[in-house]
This record gives sequence, C-alpha cells and structure tokens, in this order.
Amino acid sequence: MPAAHDEPVRYQTRGPVALVTVHRPEYRNAQNSAMTYALDRAFHRAAEDNEIKVVILAGSGKRFSAGHDIGTPERDAHLPFDREAGLWWDHSDKTGAESRFARESEVYLGMCRRWRELPKPLIASVLGACVAGGLMLAWICDLIIASDDAFFADPVVRMGIPGVEYFAHPWVMPPRIAKEFLHTGERMSARRAYEVQMVNRVVPRAELSEHTMELATHADMPRLGPALAKRAVNQAEDLQGLHTGLDSVFGLHHLAHAHNAETAPDSLGGMDIRAMKGAGT
Repeated sequence: MPAAHDEPVRYQTRGPVALVTVHRPEYRNAQNSAMTYALDRAFHRAAEDNEIKVVILAGSGKRFSAGHDIGTPERDAHLPFDREAGLWWDHSDKTGAESRFARESEVYLGMCRRWRELPKPLIASVLGACVAGGLMLAWICDLIIASDDAFFADPVVRMGIPGVEYFAHPWVMPPRIAKEFLHTGERMSARRAYEVQMVNRVVPRAELSEHTMELATHADMPRLGPALAKRAVNQAEDLQGLHTGLDSVFGLHHLAHAHNAETAPDSLGGMDIRAMKGAGT
C-alpha cells in the first residue's frame, strides 16, 4: 500500500465540514481508478459521519483536475477493482466494448450519479484547470466556487468523441453555449462560467479556500432539510431530461470509442496525454 502522503485522495475535517482533496498534483490531479474509488470512500465516509454537515471537493496543487488519466505511469484502466456503483461485470478480463462499456459505466457515469446523490451539500472549490473529466467532478457538486484564474474545457471532441461520459453540458449551461464549448474546445474562463450560470461565485485565487469555507459554513443547517432540498432540485433536473440525456449520450460516447477502435490507432482516436495538453489542459 502507498504511504499516506501518496494516497490519491486526502480527507480532513474542520468542524462540521469535510474537506476532500484529489491529490495527484504531479499529474495535474488526473483521475485514475485508484483515485475514483478513493473518492467514493471519502464521500461515503462523509455521508456516514453525523458530525459532518457539508463536504468540500478540492484539488491539490495548482489545478482542480486535468481529467481522466490517459497516460501517467500509474494509469490503471486495465486493473480490476471491487465495483461499487453498479452490477456490470469485471472489465479487466474482457476486450472491446464488453470491457470499455462495463468499466466506464462503473467508474465514470455510475460513480458520478452516485456522488450527485450524496445527501449533504457538496461544494466544488475549483482552482486553475478543470478539464474534461475534471468537469464531471465539478458538475456533480451542488455549488461551484472558482478562483478568478480558473478555466473550464472539454477538448475530447478532438478525439472524435462527443464529450465526457457525464454529459451534463446542456443542463449546466445554455445549449448554444454548450455547443460553442464543445465545437471549439476552447477554455472558458471562470468569469464566463459565472456569466452563463455554471459556477456560483468567482473569487481571488489567494482567497479561494477562505471563501469556500465561508460558503460551507453558511450551508451548515439541520441535516434533513438540505438533503431534501438537494433531492428536490436533482429530481427537477431529472424531470427536465438530465437522467435520460446522460444515458443517451453515454451510448453515443461508446459509439465513438468503437469507431475509433476500428479506424484509428486506439479507442481514444490516437490522442495521448501530450496531444491533450496542447488541446487545453
């Protein structure tokens, strides 16, 4: 087992607030499976702790997250993990769509849906880059507070893929803005994200932690009220098509993977971590 300081997720408590920090700063907090399951354990821990009223999700170092791990030495997409989000089979001894669809149903779409239902307010504290899979982590949060130098991007369309697996784009921003965001792959500044109502607040970089904790303190209320209010808003979003929309686009996402696997060097369209760095990360 890695030493505690090498764990991909750190968990701290500050009174009624749990601070969950993704911690792979040397790899821009890229999300491998080990991080995903560590995040799941952290959220479960916060949900079970009666003293915790609010959860903050942050990134270690200079960035929130540069997305999925597509090329670090600790990439572990081929390894088996005990499944928590669904009942799909182990992907690690399968090939093709049997492997990709099962794994991504679990670690991407399934986990994001599971975390979205955490029955306590969840606040994303976004510093620096929030790219591709990083968007998924921010978007499952109830509130997003960003540093004034933060930016958001989903460049995976360059892979021939319609967007990240948790395709909430036309719900977290207006549809025409979502199309511009996807079609150009350009970075969206924190200020622009605030203008299109994707984030709640933008604050100076040096004051991000302070403002996030202040917001968390304001969200510290008796347990049941916030849990029911959160469920009410989530249900309203689902009635507006979010749940079925996610399922629909997840299928298109895997059509793109299958097409790439037939026509390109791999299911990512031949894009590696170096190419994606040049595309906005």
